Amino acid sequence: MSADPRVSIHPDSTVLMAAIAARLITKLVDIQDRHGEATVVLTGGTMGIGSLRAVAESPAARAVDWSKVNFWWGDERFVAAGDAERNARQAQDALLSHINVDPARVHVPGSTDDFDSPDDAAADYARRLAEAAAGEHAADMSDDRPEQPARLPRLDIVLLGVGPDAHVASLFPEQAGIREKELTVVGVHNSPKPPPARVSLTLPAINTASEVWMVVAGDDKAGAVGLALAGANPVQVPAAGPRGRRETLWLIDEDAASRVPEQLVRKGPSGA
Repeated sequence: MSADPRVSIHPDSTVLMAAIAARLITKLVDIQDRHGEATVVLTGGTMGIGSLRAVAESPAARAVDWSKVNFWWGDERFVAAGDAERNARQAQDALLSHINVDPARVHVPGSTDDFDSPDDAAADYARRLAEAAAGEHAADMSDDRPEQPARLPRLDIVLLGVGPDAHVASLFPEQAGIREKELTVVGVHNSPKPPPARVSLTLPAINTASEVWMVVAGDDKAGAVGLALAGANPVQVPAAGPRGRRETLWLIDEDAASRVPEQLVRKGPSGA
């Protein structure tokens, strides 16, 4: 069953990134205690990459066995592998190059170096997700897993940013990607935010995650946050669509929180 969203508000983006980092470290340690490994889906953008940098800077990061963390991406720009716009390149600089990762556990969507189109890269990424799911399913039949284990591995935490237009991953308002019901990954051809070609997890894939964390800062996002939390239609407001099976957590700063429905933050100044 999908979880109703919970909102945690922090004074500014710097405090918010530190809080996300601390929460992520603690959660990964807990998941590894239960399962032996953990899987996190990363996001790009200022908040996503800034939070990864805060993880790298935290002394507590040593509590995580990073060699047993599986990394995937919610979306990626379909440009050359070395392009500075690639989310994976930015995550490498911010965190992955500073921790003891297992390269075999880092799953980056394909680039123009390897594929002719974002659709081809999306199909490859979906295949790799399915392969990881099949291996996981064969290794442990007892896990609490999504309904379609052959298509997706257990996603413990999915991190998502939100654009001023309310897009999440590379699922944009009214476009084909946000309407997709069957595929786990789609190629994006006409992103209104450059670059136009991208690869993205779909909403059905995102919503298999145990926990979805929406990480948002800035007053330019306040309208999107307010509409999403008010229950808008995800086709028009994609940020309204993500729901974790156990928890849906909005980690936002005060600027982004100005239009949050009051009842969602009634439990105190932190919204926790």
